[in-house]
Amino acid sequence: MKQSLFSRYFRLCITIILSSVIVLGLMLLLLSAQYFKQENLDSLQQKASQAALILEKNYESNDRQYIDSLTARDALSILSTASEADFFLVDPSGRTLLCKDTGRCRHSTYIIDEKIMAQALSSGYRGVTTLGGIYLASNYVVGVPIYSDNVVIGTVFAGASADGMTNFLTDVFRIFLIGALLVILVAGTVVYFSTEAMVRPLRAMVQATNSFARGDFSARVPVEGDEEIQQLSRAINNMAANLATLEETRRSFIANVSHELKTPMTTIGGFVDGILDGTIPSDRYPYYLGIISAEVRRLSRMVVSMLNISRMEAGELPLNPQPVDVHELVCRTFLGFEQPIEEKKIEVQGLDTGRAMAEADPDLVSQIVYNLIENAVKFTPEQGTISVSYHNDGRMLRVSIRNTGDGIPKEEIPHLFERFYKSDRSRSIDKKGVGLGLYIVKTLVHLQGGEITVRSAAGEYTEFGFTLPQYSAKGGKKAVRPASPQRS
Repeated sequence: MKQSLFSRYFRLCITIILSSVIVLGLMLLLLSAQYFKQENLDSLQQKASQAALILEKNYESNDRQYIDSLTARDALSILSTASEADFFLVDPSGRTLLCKDTGRCRHSTYIIDEKIMAQALSSGYRGVTTLGGIYLASNYVVGVPIYSDNVVIGTVFAGASADGMTNFLTDVFRIFLIGALLVILVAGTVVYFSTEAMVRPLRAMVQATNSFARGDFSARVPVEGDEEIQQLSRAINNMAANLATLEETRRSFIANVSHELKTPMTTIGGFVDGILDGTIPSDRYPYYLGIISAEVRRLSRMVVSMLNISRMEAGELPLNPQPVDVHELVCRTFLGFEQPIEEKKIEVQGLDTGRAMAEADPDLVSQIVYNLIENAVKFTPEQGTISVSYHNDGRMLRVSIRNTGDGIPKEEIPHLFERFYKSDRSRSIDKKGVGLGLYIVKTLVHLQGGEITVRSAAGEYTEFGFTLPQYSAKGGKKAVRPASPQRS
C-alpha cells in the first residue's frame, strides 16, 4: 500500500525525534551514573584520608611501634557511623589488621587481591568491587596508604554501599521521562501542523493538475509556503495561463480555419452544382469557372501558408544565411506590383538609396518583403505614398516600410501578428486574405534573429519595421543563430 507524503514525512520526523530522545536519555543516564559514582568515591576518599591520618598519628604516638587497636577501633567506628561507610586497616600483604568491629570480623576471612593492593600501595585505589568476597554486592571502595618515614606501613580501606546509585538513576530517569514525553508531545504537534502546512500546497497542485487534465485551465494554486513551494506554485499557475492561451488559440484556429475553408468551398460547390444541373447557362461558364479557379488558388495559398507555419513552428524550415542586398529585393518586389501602383497613382519613395546588406536567407527575406509591400500597396489610398528607409547600428539592419492611409486603431495593433486576425478595415478591403501574412512575417523575422514592430497614426500612416543581422564585409560572415518561433 502506497504511503502519502504526509504520513511518510511525519513518521520520519517522529522517528528522528524519538531516536534523538533515546540517545540523549542514555547519555544522560551514563553521565549521571558516572557523576554519582565519582561524587561518592570522592566523598569516601576524603573520609578514608581522615582515617589514614588518624591511624598514622596513632602509630607515631606509640613511637612508631604499634597502633593502639582500642583507640583506632573507636575512631574507625565514629567515622563509620558518621559516613555510613565501612573502614578497616590491612597490612601491605592484604591481611586485615583491625576494623570497627570487635572480635573476629568478615574482613579477616579474606585477603585482598594483589592487583588491588599494588594499586592501593602505590597511589591509592578507587573502584566499585566486592573486594574478593568481603562484600556480598559491589560497593564503592577506596584504599588510602599510611606512611611512616615515607614507608607504607598499611592501607585504610573504606567501603560504602552502591545501592544509592539505583535510586538516584531511577529518579533521574523518571524526571527525564516526564520531560521527554512533554518534548515528544510538543514536537509531534509542531511537526504535524508544519507537515500539514507543507503538504497543503502540494494537494492543491494535484487538484489543479487534475483539472488541467480534464481541460479546465481556470484552476489556480495558492502561492504560499516556503520559497521553493511558492516558485513551483507560480510555475504551475503560469503553465495554466499558457495552456489556457494555447487552448483558446487552438479553438480560435479551428474556428477560423473552418470559416475560411467553408466560404470558398461553399462558393465552389454552389457554382459547380449550378453548372452540372444547368442552372447556370453555358455562355456564363467561363465567368463562373474563373471564380472557381480563383477560389481554388485561394484555398491552395491558405493550405501552403498553414503548412509553412507548421514547418516553422516545428523548426523544420531550413535556413541558408548569406549576404543579401535587402534594397535590391525591395526594388524587385515593387516592380512586381507596378500595375496596382500605377492604377492607384501611388508615389514610392526611398528606392534611390545604396545597398543595404544583411546576413540572412534570401528566400525568407523575399517573402517578408513581399508580404509587407503587398499590405502597403493594398491599404494605400489613391495618390498616396509608400516610403522605404534603412538604418544600421553596426550590428542589425533595420528596414522600415511606411504607407499613408487611415492607419490602424491602437486596440488592434497588439493582435496584428496573430494567426487569422484581420482588422475590421482589412475585412472590408482585403476580402481574399486569410489573416496569415503578418503572422508568417513575424515568424520568419524571429527565425533569423530579428524583431518586427508596427507604428501607426490614425488618418496619417502605418509603418512596419523589421531587423536582420547586418553583414560585415570586413569581418566576413556573421553567424546567424535562429531564434525559436514565438507563438502569438
